Amino acid sequence: MAVTNTSGKTSADTFKKIIADFPQYKFKPGPQQHWSPKTKTITFDDSEGVFGLLHELAHALLDHQTYKSDFELLQLESQAWHKAAEIGRKYGLDIDEDHIQDCLDTYRDWLHRRSACPACGVHSLQTDTRTYECFNCGKTWQVSAGRFARPYRRTT
Repeated sequence: MAVTNTSGKTSADTFKKIIADFPQYKFKPGPQQHWSPKTKTITFDDSEGVFGLLHELAHALLDHQTYKSDFELLQLESQAWHKAAEIGRKYGLDIDEDHIQDCLDTYRDWLHRRSACPACGVHSLQTDTRTYECFNCGKTWQVSAGRFARPYRRTT
């Protein structure tokens, strides 16, 4: 059984065991953790601990491909974190619900910033993958397509 602290730091053997248990995926170390459905590759930062690896593996196992809205991305992230906790238990790892919620808060904060109308501050929903329209004042604004991009908004 692996021993982990709340940050998900574990031994190299735990990483190797998880990777060996899922030969259908490619695993590679990298600076930014992500799942690529196109290449079936899980990129992970082992200096960040095993929780990120489990989270990206969860995206793969859940067959997450793409998303059409910021809210849908938040839903996918939530599903992946809860699946990661399930996988982790099989390795004697405990991903605490507080850790999961802290991670999801980064997406909630990102969504909150993107959805705020630059004219009046009211939060609205997307009308398409890159556009929001304010319920209050009718203003529309564009957001970047990248989920890692800063929440700059271009008004139209």
